[in-house]
Amino acid sequence: MCNRYETPEVWEVERYWHIGRDDGAPRWVKAVFPRAPGPFIRRARHATGYERELVVGQWGLIPWFAKGAKLTYATNNARSEELESKASYKDPWRRGQRCIIPARSFDEPNWESGKNQWWSFRRADGDPWGLAGLWNTWVDKATGEVHESYTMLTLNADQHPLMSRMHKPDPKLPPDQQDKRSVIAIEKGDIDLWLSGTVEQATRLLSLSPVEIFDAGPAAST
Repeated sequence: MCNRYETPEVWEVERYWHIGRDDGAPRWVKAVFPRAPGPFIRRARHATGYERELVVGQWGLIPWFAKGAKLTYATNNARSEELESKASYKDPWRRGQRCIIPARSFDEPNWESGKNQWWSFRRADGDPWGLAGLWNTWVDKATGEVHESYTMLTLNADQHPLMSRMHKPDPKLPPDQQDKRSVIAIEKGDIDLWLSGTVEQATRLLSLSPVEIFDAGPAAST
C-alpha cells in the first residue's frame, strides 16, 4: 500500500495528460498524505463526449453511505482483488468511476535492515506516474456541500522482484503469502481505455509494472 506520494506541478499535469483549464489554477499540496487534498484525472462528468478533467479531492474515498466527510477508517488504498465486493468501492467500480492519480514519486517502507528505511519510487524514463484509482462525489445532505475524493488501487506484489521487498514482513507467513502490496501504473497509451472502457477492459489493465520501469532507492533524509 502507499501512504505518501509527491505530485507534479499543475502545468506538468495539464501538459502531460492534455487537460485544458477554464478557470483558475487548481491547488493541492505537493506531498500528499491520507485525507490531504490531491489531484486526479477522470472522464469529465458533464461533457457530452469524451473529455478529461482535472479534479482536486481528498485522498481517501468517501463512500455513498458515509455519515460524514471525516471517516474513522482508511480508504486511501483499495485492494483491486476486492473491488467487486467491498462496500466502499463496488459501486464506483461498477459505474466506471476510474481515475488517474498523477505522481512524481511515491514512497514505501523497506525493512530489510531490521528497521524502516523509506524508499522513493520514480519512473526510469523521467515521466510522472499515472496511478490507477477510483473516485467518488459525496454530498453532505445537511449542508449541500460537495466533497470529491479518491482512492489508490493496489495489487498483490509477493512475486514482484522489487515491490515484494517493501513493507514489514510477517514472520508467521511464508514469503509467497505476505500480501505485499503495490500501486498500479496506467501507461500513457492506456489512459483513455482506463477512463472510458468497460469494466472488463479496465480489469485487464490491473497489472504490476516490470522492474525496469522503476528508478527506486532509499529516500533522501530531510
